[in-house]
Amino acid sequence: MGLVHEIDYGTPESKAEKQVTLIVDGKSVTVPEGTSIMRASMEAGVEIPKLCATDMVDAFGSCRVCLVEIEGRNGMPASCTTPVAEGIVVKTQSDRLTAVRRGVMELYASDHAIGRGETAGTGASEFDKVARDVGLGDLRYGSDGRNHLAPGNGSLNIDYIAHDESNPYFTYDPSQCIVCSRCVRACEDVQGTFALTIEGRGFESRMVASMNESFIESECVSCGACVQACPTDALREKSVLELGMPERSTVTTCAYCGVGCSFKAEVKGDEVVRMVPYKGGDANHGHSCVKGRFAYGYATHKDRILKPMIRQKITDPWREVSWEEALEYTASEFHRIQYQYGRGAVGGITSSRCTNEETYLVQKLVRQGFGNNNVDTCARVCHSPTGYGLGQAFGTSAGTQDFDSIEDTDVVLLIGANPTDAHPVFGSRMKKRLREGARLIVLDPRRIDLVRTPHVEADFHLPLKPGTNVAVLTALAHVIVTEGLFDEAFIRERCDWAEFQDWASFVAMPENSPETVGAYAGVDPETIRGAARLYATGGNGAIYYGLGVTEHSQGSTSVMAIANLAMATGNIGRRGVGVNPLRGQNNVQGSCDMGSFPHELPGYRHISGDAVREIYESLWGVKLDNEPGLRIPNMLDAAVEGSFKGIYIQGEDILQSDPDTRHVSAGLAAMECVVVHDLFLNETARFAHVFLPGSTFLEKDGTFTNAERRINLVRKVLEPKARYADWEATQALARALGLDWNYTHPSQIMDEISQTTPSFAGVSFDFLERVGSVQWPCNEKTPMGTPIMHIDGFVRGKGKFIRTEYVATDEKTGPRFPLLLTTGRILSQYNVGAQTRRTGNNAWHEEDRLEIHPHDAEQRGIRNEDWVRVASRAGSTSLRALITDRVAPGVVYTTFHHPDTQANVITTDFSDWATNCPEYKVTAVQVAPSNGPSEWQEEYEDLSRRSRVIAKPLEAAE
Repeated sequence: MGLVHEIDYGTPESKAEKQVTLIVDGKSVTVPEGTSIMRASMEAGVEIPKLCATDMVDAFGSCRVCLVEIEGRNGMPASCTTPVAEGIVVKTQSDRLTAVRRGVMELYASDHAIGRGETAGTGASEFDKVARDVGLGDLRYGSDGRNHLAPGNGSLNIDYIAHDESNPYFTYDPSQCIVCSRCVRACEDVQGTFALTIEGRGFESRMVASMNESFIESECVSCGACVQACPTDALREKSVLELGMPERSTVTTCAYCGVGCSFKAEVKGDEVVRMVPYKGGDANHGHSCVKGRFAYGYATHKDRILKPMIRQKITDPWREVSWEEALEYTASEFHRIQYQYGRGAVGGITSSRCTNEETYLVQKLVRQGFGNNNVDTCARVCHSPTGYGLGQAFGTSAGTQDFDSIEDTDVVLLIGANPTDAHPVFGSRMKKRLREGARLIVLDPRRIDLVRTPHVEADFHLPLKPGTNVAVLTALAHVIVTEGLFDEAFIRERCDWAEFQDWASFVAMPENSPETVGAYAGVDPETIRGAARLYATGGNGAIYYGLGVTEHSQGSTSVMAIANLAMATGNIGRRGVGVNPLRGQNNVQGSCDMGSFPHELPGYRHISGDAVREIYESLWGVKLDNEPGLRIPNMLDAAVEGSFKGIYIQGEDILQSDPDTRHVSAGLAAMECVVVHDLFLNETARFAHVFLPGSTFLEKDGTFTNAERRINLVRKVLEPKARYADWEATQALARALGLDWNYTHPSQIMDEISQTTPSFAGVSFDFLERVGSVQWPCNEKTPMGTPIMHIDGFVRGKGKFIRTEYVATDEKTGPRFPLLLTTGRILSQYNVGAQTRRTGNNAWHEEDRLEIHPHDAEQRGIRNEDWVRVASRAGSTSLRALITDRVAPGVVYTTFHHPDTQANVITTDFSDWATNCPEYKVTAVQVAPSNGPSEWQEEYEDLSRRSRVIAKPLEAAE
């Protein structure tokens, strides 16, 4: 079927060991017992026509097109729902079958405008193919059905059902719906949203969204599962209708969240027609979300900067220049700064949106070219506590499981994460497992969707007060220890028993009891006890957590507390259990793996290790500094103090994403050469002296590493619009600085990574092309990678129990600032919104809102959608209110996707004690009615316009 729907049915439907042999159209085939005849026929190389069958969902048997004949049996059973039997003889083609199939197709076509006239869509649907295969010709039953155009002049029948064009990405034409229910079942079984249903009976039946609403107003989350499942043109991408069917495709990896979904980028000419989730993708297995599936339009958005620009002062307009001039100017400025202020006066920030190879080159540029370790990455402000905490407890800085492990989980403990919004493809898999019977515990100040969603309800929701994670986690441990629910055999074998005893005596103290903790954390003590008992005794227990754990002043302590729970209950080292950080950006795991921290070389090896430095010194031909460099906050501090003067920032917008915006802007303003390498003139570029245009994931080769440590290939789909892929631009800068870099392809960079990094020793592009993807460690000990970590022992040897003293944050509420603000993401937008705001996703979230409880709103005279001023000790901003009981009294919540809101104007500079990860999730604020945007927001609009002025186009200069 070419590029329309590649239905391969994955693996055989049954894993039963007993084999069955049958004959299909004269061919002998052996398959596992329980396999359907349709699947067995495919194994024999025989394709049976079908409409309602798809490998996305269980067989349904409604279309009556896949009928077969079985010798010795009456009738013609549906091959998709009929299991094989030993020795049966199946015929998939006969005059009788052809006549029946043609008759079925004739009935469909008589009532639906399919494959005929202007409403026929692409003419390349599965229905069109089956119609051709069965030789469908003139319709004996006419074409006067309500779903047809009226005969004659093409006017509509009076009852003709209008198209639904409300969704920005796909159209729904009910006249072409054959009520096969594939879309409904995909929405239920794959996505788990239950947004679609079949309305009416007989000829009146049709698919509708929610309560017969338009798609844009319904509960549909635009994951695209229904569009992918539809065998007709009833549901069709608008891009296909506009551009036509694609001509070629390339499998690549999504550049949004840390799930790391695989897609087929389908292209016509030099335009992407659509992104189809790839069934062979080990992270997503053919599913997708609205971002990865549809929100790729930013790659061709008019805001993209495609030529380098420089300016002497940040108050000057930009001047377009050649790449050569931009790189020469940058190199001369960095040389000047280091000569004038010292070797440590410059540094770099790597990108969690760029590939492993590009990130590796930036840290190499800093260490080899600048001669210091002043390199950091956005993980500093999100998951750096994960690296520290899990490294201390287990000996390695990454999650323990693959995503498939959820299929064997009995109890999910979810803390500080909202997977249905931030990691929606994995969130769908989690919902599916919960519908199958797994139990759920949610620790979150906000009632996230998973607390109560169709066919899923949490057993326990602990709406803890922001900032009390450590206390509540320790209270859970208190119950497990004092009630003897720990796994002594596991602890004695796998952990240090003396350390466990010390930790157990600590958590058993009265101050860690549910009664004591619950009083100040805002959680019912019995709820804490019930959750602890369920996690400890409910079977395989898996902990999943996100930035609601790490972005606190005790983020590292919380991660260690989570590790303590997993070890105490023996929930580590096998399928269905583990400690699983849900990484935010597409390659934040990879950026950490590649040595982007100032104290670590690739593979999490400390810079002070002589043997480790020797590897790179010998390869790079330089002497490396053995002292850690500056973290991002330290760079900004040093800039304000006058000792740090230049920075190369690749693919990060620290002015919008980092806390305490005033401090960030002060640090950037104090520098003499800020180089921003990105797709758009982002907020940080307001303070830049050099802008180097970046490349999208569609324009490069490389690898991303997702949250489960899975290394996936990123393949170039289109040529870079700005001339260079990001790795080429960084190499060109290195050469301008005098370094002898001569990579001709990212595969050579990966070869260098594997040569120098033990956990990547077996990784190469050739290997990934053969196996699809691999999870590190991948080396001689584990040549096919490591889906599950710590099976036989911890990387550090014995697992380490660590006391987790609760220390209340310095950010406290009081009469001036009585509410606590916490932040998070929403499904349709991504991070600072640089990509998603330039797509149709704005249809769902065109501005950030402040969620506030009805009680708090009433006290302040605030009505829904009123403008409100949110003020903290750091600053203030204005936005519209959304009154909801999803947040508890005393807590307010907002997203941070839109720069005109600048949520980080009000976040403080408090940070994690071990890693400097900012405390985004706890800010004391006051909320009051406002007349509209604040004064600084109006000034921001003016400054933004001026910072984007380009004075002298390159063509004019030449």
